[in-house]
Amino acid sequence: MSRKYSHVIVIGVDGAGSWFKDADTPNFDKIFENGAITYKALSSKPTISAECWGSMLIGVGPEIHGLTNGIVSSVPYDVNSPFPSVFRRIREAYPDAVLGSYCDWNPITYGIVENNIGVSHATAHDTELTPIVCDYILENKPDFLFVHFDSVDGAGHGAGYGLPAFIERIHEVDKLIGDVYSAVKNAGMLEDTLFIVIADHGGTNDENCKGSHGGWTDEEKYVTFAATGKGINKTEPEEMNIRDLAAIVLYAMGIEPPEFDEMGWTSQIPAGLFADYEGEYRDISHLTGAAPRISKTHHESELV
Repeated sequence: MSRKYSHVIVIGVDGAGSWFKDADTPNFDKIFENGAITYKALSSKPTISAECWGSMLIGVGPEIHGLTNGIVSSVPYDVNSPFPSVFRRIREAYPDAVLGSYCDWNPITYGIVENNIGVSHATAHDTELTPIVCDYILENKPDFLFVHFDSVDGAGHGAGYGLPAFIERIHEVDKLIGDVYSAVKNAGMLEDTLFIVIADHGGTNDENCKGSHGGWTDEEKYVTFAATGKGINKTEPEEMNIRDLAAIVLYAMGIEPPEFDEMGWTSQIPAGLFADYEGEYRDISHLTGAAPRISKTHHESELV
């Protein structure tokens, strides 16, 4: 398989759910005006950060990777796991690849990304992290970079998902996304970069407007995914799971993904996303608990 892009940049916006569509996001709108956007990508169950980011970066469901917030916060990811992260798969395919994981929530780098494969990393609050990320892009021109912003989820927990302060925080993070995109452009990488923004889950609110997540309501399980770059169709993928991020990244990097296996790798390329991809998209709703796609009672949320 030939390499499609020299660079893949993924920005994960924790807790944003599908609310990008309701916020004032001029940078997001401009960046993805000719790209692929859906607000119906299906999260992982339970809709909790470790389970979700683990699915996205490893390509398997939570029942397979077994990660929880407690685990990723305290146990380094197994460097010999039979389910390696996309970072390790890229490193094995391209030994000299420049890889970065820059996360507000550091357990992603600590507990989902292998620590022995030369991945550059830093952690800071969104606003302080962004200039660090931009400098890293300008100086290193990474092959693959994952950036994680956490403040939107913090606003959801503290001020209520979908409520004004939460929506305003998405607007503020949109500025940070614009800064990262500008750094890609200023580094001369834009024409050969797949640029992605994705959320992991949404949330619901109690009678005091305090937010939580972990369950399977529509507000928790449907999230934003957007991609732009050469060869990306202007489309709205009809069927997509957030674990598909792993397959998308590997395809963009020209790396053959593992065989589809319901007891393992279940990440796929959404139909119509890439202009040159015509593979089958399998229904995995029986694996995700998403059949039928309706709201279900949520359970106790993760801690803030």
